[in-house]
This record gives sequence, C-alpha cells and structure tokens, in this order.
Amino acid sequence: MASHGARTVWRSAAVLFCAALAATCGANLPSRTPPWDSPGLIGSGGWPYATTPLDPEVAAGGSYIPGTSVLRLRDGGVRFVPLGADRPITVPAGDPRAGEAVAGDRDWLAAGRVPGTTPAERAMAGRALLDLRLLTRPNGATTASWYQSWNYVWPRDAAFAAAAFAVTGHTAEARRVLRFLASVQEDSGLWAARYGPDGTAVTDGRRVQLDGLGWVLWASWFFQAAAPAGAAELPELWPMVRRAADRLAAVLDADGLPPPSSDYWERDPSAEQDPRRPTLGVAAPVLTGLRGAAAIATGRGRAGARESRRWHVAARRLAAAVDRVFAPYGYPRSPLPNGNMDASPTFLAPPFAPADPRVTAAVRVAADRLRLPNGGVLPGDNWPGDRTVAWTP
Repeated sequence: MASHGARTVWRSAAVLFCAALAATCGANLPSRTPPWDSPGLIGSGGWPYATTPLDPEVAAGGSYIPGTSVLRLRDGGVRFVPLGADRPITVPAGDPRAGEAVAGDRDWLAAGRVPGTTPAERAMAGRALLDLRLLTRPNGATTASWYQSWNYVWPRDAAFAAAAFAVTGHTAEARRVLRFLASVQEDSGLWAARYGPDGTAVTDGRRVQLDGLGWVLWASWFFQAAAPAGAAELPELWPMVRRAADRLAAVLDADGLPPPSSDYWERDPSAEQDPRRPTLGVAAPVLTGLRGAAAIATGRGRAGARESRRWHVAARRLAAAVDRVFAPYGYPRSPLPNGNMDASPTFLAPPFAPADPRVTAAVRVAADRLRLPNGGVLPGDNWPGDRTVAWTP
C-alpha cells in the first residue's frame, strides 16, 4: 500500500464505506424530515448512563472541549452532565466538577487507542469514539442516533460499533454490544431489522435483512481476534455465531447465493434492478460473515470442527457465486451490465477479504461515479434523495 495510487484507492474505499453506513440511516428518512432540534449530545457516557441533547440556543458559538463530551460555551461557561447525575449543569470554567468531567472522558479515551496519523484524524476519531460511547447504553444497545427516527439499534450498525470499540481497546463496551445482540437474536438465528433501546423488536413491516447476520458474524470474529481475553468472558458469543451461521449456510440456493433481501438500503428487493437475485450489499456481507464464523469455529479445535467444515464449504460456494455472477460486470449493486454502483464493492475489499485487483478497480469506479465536487459522495448511483448533497462519515 506504499504507492500513492493504492493510498488513493483505500481512502476512497474508506469514504465509500462510511457512505454505506450513512445510507442505513438515509434509507429510513421520513417522507417529510422533521426539524433538527439539537446540534448534538452531552453526557457522562459512564455509569449511570446519562445523555441529553443540547439546546441550539445554548450551544450556539460553543464547542466540545477536545477529547471530551463537555461543551465550552461562548461566554466561557461549561455545560455537561456530572457523573452520577441525569441532568446537565452549567458552571464556570474553573469549577472542579467540570474538571472531573473532562478528566473522565479523557481517561476513557486514554484507556484505549485513538487511531489516526495526524492531529486532525485523531481528533475526528476521538470524537467518533466519544459519540459511540454516548449512544451505547449499559445494556449494550447502541443506537444509530439519539434522535427520533434513528433512535433504534440496527444489528449491522451495532456490529460496526462493536468492531470500533474492539479495535480501539474498549473491550468492555464491545462485549456489551455483542451481548445485547445475542440477547435479542431469535432461535432461528435471525434478527429483526431494528430494535428499541430496551431490546424490543420493532414490528413495522420491514423484512429480514440478511446482511445484518453477516455483519454481526464478522464483528464477532473481529472481536475475538482483537480481544481474545474479552471474548472468553462472553459465553453467549459462540451460540449466537452458531445460530446465525447455520441460518446463512442453510439459505444459500443451488447457485450458492443467498435469497434476495433488504440490505443497508432497507429497500424491498422488488425495487432492485435484478429482483431475482440478491444485491452485492447482501451477498458480500453474508460471505464475510460465513468466513468469520468458520474462523471462529476453527479456533475452537475439535469442538468446532463440524461447524468449521460446514461453514467453510458454504463460504467457498458463495465466493464462487459472487465471482461468477458479480465480477463480470464490475461488482455493481445488481449483477447486470451497466448496473448501478454503490459502496458495496468495499465489502469485498480489505479488511473484509483479501485484496483483489478486480475489486480494487470496482472501488475506484464507484468512487469516481459517486464523488461530488466538495469531496463527499452519494450513497449510490440511484440515490433517490437530493443528488447535490454529499454524505460524509
């Protein structure tokens, strides 16, 4: 990855991947977007869990104190939720309670690792970690946002929150997220499309989203690889993996592909260019998940030998199907000539799969087609929203 061209491709991959996650929320935009009531959250993020949205008038001209979820106001005051409280207070900058809140957030970040090679990258990553912490409740429910239509847990989003916590050394938070997912999984191995913060499945007519199973399996493998000691303290992990992987292996058709289902766009398969077959947004995460599950099973030795063989066979069948069905067309969303592109080619690229020059080329094509003049990207070629508005991480 030393060449400039390679760095450009993988930077594009990272941006497209963030667009993929953003599209999860975008797919749920209400027909008429309600007014945005707050610029963000403040909260302790610790125990007991307490967060509160900021009043726009209070927050105007203010900014987070670096490395914290504590707000410095334009008049010099400090607003935060004290540890152990459930309501925000505003105090002078020198108040020792403000110093305690600042130290608490910074200590949490320092207990792990903040990724990034430049100060700007580290600041962005630190802010993202603090936000994920505020959005993750003590029961492990990590919501897409605190706000109205997005104050729900999507398994695919939660999987990436768990991975983010794991790779940055926040093992306890990663374990809580995965424990929550295990607790709400059905005996069939499936998850609902989304859950309330209390773990109640939302029954609003959304169909099963098989990519969610794949992403949870990948995150489970990632957690075990990044924090093996932490995974050993999560006995729920293996039963959850076994149920989900068995389900995915069982649904592959004669050609080796999973059935059509909603993916991160949360769109009915009948709306796709090829409704007969799954999108790459389904096939690629299912493949990633089966590979991850097989790796977990292999690591269990004789105790996981049977599952390891079964899931390796399923993953090889699906990999061959993706290569046969999607690769000839450049990995579009639906396997058709001149098919629409979205962020899905990144799901076949590192860190989800070994590097493949054909996938790298598809990532570059998608980046070029979706990039907007300000450097942001659209979620996909056929994005139904405002095509002049960039979606950013």
